[in-house]
Amino acid sequence: MLGRSFLFCAALLAATPASALTIYKYVDANGVVTYSDKAVAGAQVFVFRDRMIERLDNLVKLETKKHDAGETLLIRNDLYAPVEIELSLNKVVNATGAPEQPIRWVLPPRSKIRLATLAPLDAAKPMSYKPRLRYAMGDPRLQPLLYRYPLPWRGGPFKLTQGANGKYSHFTPRGRYALDIAMPQGTPIVAARGGVVVKTENQQSGRGNNPSGNFVRILHDDGTMGVYLHLLRGSVSVQEGQRVETGSHLANSGNTGNSTGPHLHFVVQRNVGLALESIPFNFAQPVDSLPNFAVGGE
Repeated sequence: MLGRSFLFCAALLAATPASALTIYKYVDANGVVTYSDKAVAGAQVFVFRDRMIERLDNLVKLETKKHDAGETLLIRNDLYAPVEIELSLNKVVNATGAPEQPIRWVLPPRSKIRLATLAPLDAAKPMSYKPRLRYAMGDPRLQPLLYRYPLPWRGGPFKLTQGANGKYSHFTPRGRYALDIAMPQGTPIVAARGGVVVKTENQQSGRGNNPSGNFVRILHDDGTMGVYLHLLRGSVSVQEGQRVETGSHLANSGNTGNSTGPHLHFVVQRNVGLALESIPFNFAQPVDSLPNFAVGGE
C-alpha cells in the first residue's frame, strides 16, 4: 500500500509545474502509511528534500606553509576531478602579498598550487588574516556536448515516478532536471556514459546521514557529470579514479538516503561557476521500454 500510494503521488507531482509542494504523511487505523498532497486529520507535514551532500572538506584543502620569510598559501585537490576554487583574504593585518581581489583558479585532478605568499610588514609584529575558500567540482570552462543517454539499468521496463521540475523534490538547482525511476532493489545499474569515477559512497544503510544515500559520480569528457543515487549498500563495484565505459556495471539499485521507496535517482550536472547545477538531458529511448543493453543495442 505504501508503494502504491507513493508511486501515485510521485507520478502526480511529475506531471505538475515546478514549485514547492507540501506533502502530508498519515497512518490509518490499520497502520498503513500514506503520503499525499491532501491534508487530513492527524496528518503530519513530511519534509523531503532530495539534496545531494558530498563532503569535500578533506579533499579540497587550504594549506599554510610557514617559513622564515612569512607564509605560503597552497590549495590541494585530492579529487579525481578538476575543482574550481576561489580564495579571498579578509581582515589582513601587518601583511604584504595578500591579494586585494579573490583569486579564482581551476585545479587539475590530484594537484596542488601556490596561490599567495605573505610576509610581515613589520617583522616584530605578527601577521593576521581571515581566509575564505569556496570551491565546486568540475571545470566551468567546458561546454556540454549533445548526447543521448542510454537507460542506465539492466532489466525492466520500469516507470518514471518523478521527472524534471517535479514539485515533490526536483525543484532545487542541483536536482531540477533529475529523474526518479522506480525499480526493485538489486536492479543492476550501469553507466549511461563513459568517464572517470570521481566520487562514491557505498556504506550507508537506510536513511543514514546523507540524503543521497549510496551513490556513484562519473565525470564525462565534456565536463558534465552523471550521478546515480540511492544505491544498495555494499553493491558499488567501481572505485574512485577508475575509467568506465558506457554499459559498465556500477552498482545495484537500492532505497538508501532520503528515499521513500526503491528507485534510481539519475541526474546530469555541471559546474556553472562555483556551483554545481543539474542540466537538461535526454534518454535515447522511453524510460518504460527495455534498456538498450537488454536488447543488444549501443
